[in-house]
Amino acid sequence: MKILAGVYPHGSYEGSITMGGTELRFVEKSIRQAIEAGIAIVYQELTLVSNMTVGENIYLGKEPLKNGVINWNKLYSQTQKLLETYKLDIAPHALIRQVGVGKKQMAEIAKALSEDARILILDEPTSALTEDEVDKLMAILENLKSHGVTCIYISHKLEEFFRITDRVTVMRDGRIVATEDTKNLTLEKTVGLMVGREMKERFPPSTRTPGEVVFEVKDLHATDPFSASREVLKGVDFDLRKGEILGIAGLMGSGRTETVTTLFGEYGTITQGHILMHGKELHIHSAREAMNHGISLVPEDRKAQGLVLLQSVLENIALPNMDKFSSFMRINKNAQIKESQKYATSLAIKTPSLLANINSLSGGNQQKVVISKWLMTEPQVLILDDPTRGIDVGAKYEIYKLMNRLAAEGMSIIMISSELEEVLGMSDRIVVMCEGRSNGILERSEATQERIMALATGIVEKNGTRS
Repeated sequence: MKILAGVYPHGSYEGSITMGGTELRFVEKSIRQAIEAGIAIVYQELTLVSNMTVGENIYLGKEPLKNGVINWNKLYSQTQKLLETYKLDIAPHALIRQVGVGKKQMAEIAKALSEDARILILDEPTSALTEDEVDKLMAILENLKSHGVTCIYISHKLEEFFRITDRVTVMRDGRIVATEDTKNLTLEKTVGLMVGREMKERFPPSTRTPGEVVFEVKDLHATDPFSASREVLKGVDFDLRKGEILGIAGLMGSGRTETVTTLFGEYGTITQGHILMHGKELHIHSAREAMNHGISLVPEDRKAQGLVLLQSVLENIALPNMDKFSSFMRINKNAQIKESQKYATSLAIKTPSLLANINSLSGGNQQKVVISKWLMTEPQVLILDDPTRGIDVGAKYEIYKLMNRLAAEGMSIIMISSELEEVLGMSDRIVVMCEGRSNGILERSEATQERIMALATGIVEKNGTRS
């Protein structure tokens, strides 16, 4: 993907790229050369300027000028025409920070198409979208196809391939494993190609039996730290047992992430309710206080919130644990390497060295680094917010096995997931969030996708009655 987009220039790789029978060599200003050749990319981590409008973002750096100044009328009329041509439902004057993730994704696509792209690369475009937004994206891609735009669609949500693609190429460990017409593939065959073996089950079996209650949240209310008048949590109740995986499900905006980041002391201002560990009330105002009480959080966005991208694997793993390796204002480097290597080996992190830059690792291995650094804090409660987002099937399975092992060893785990199958496959019980409150708790034996969605949408209230 980065080679095709000119991020890695010609000379840094072997082989050739041809387009329309002509070899492409991106050397100087290689990213601009790729764009001029008709290749555009929409990255998983969106690259928009939040305080600018949709139109300003689309034409950033290439604004139409009149007498040396920006011609705003032309900029917005061109934006409107572009959005109408590709049926992108977003207003040209809308501020990026005021629109949802789905609209931002549309703005990114429009930005790419404004360069007259003939090849559009989309990297995990649905990783943060709702089902409704996914449907809209699929319709947009069909429309692009009808306009002659070729799309390379990268995703770990395999069912999407069967909705949108003509052919599927499977890669593993930097190599092409197979390219097949989509009509000749099944979900099981695709998974087998990805992991290099037949996978009869998506989720590893577990025989754990959760023990006594170790953590409780009672009637938790909290306000937005940036707007005290906006209540983001409106009554969250649940308990967590020793050796249990407690799933949290709900629609985007239901308060899932707001709940766990508030428990970790890094988001909402608590106005009501109680947090208890082993029956003792906790007052948490920062991540350091949460860590001191035995709570760790693997955040939703690993690159923005979980990693220091300019540092090495070693530095990232050790970062929250420096007190273990320092004394008298000196760091014991040998102890730091020894302890970090133990976790890197235990979690099977694929890296040439602990000194390798974290950016050189795949998404799955980056996620293992984030998990490693929090496991090193030896938490009693481990919170995982969408832990398998944007990673491949094989890496997902490894993380599932790790979660089962940790729970079997007595660790208590809270897992948020946007994928209902994952919540159902990994959880002992499931808390369902709706509009900032916990709308019900389902035992694994009684949980179904239909029951979760009924609670998540508010069709069924907490007491089981229909609204």
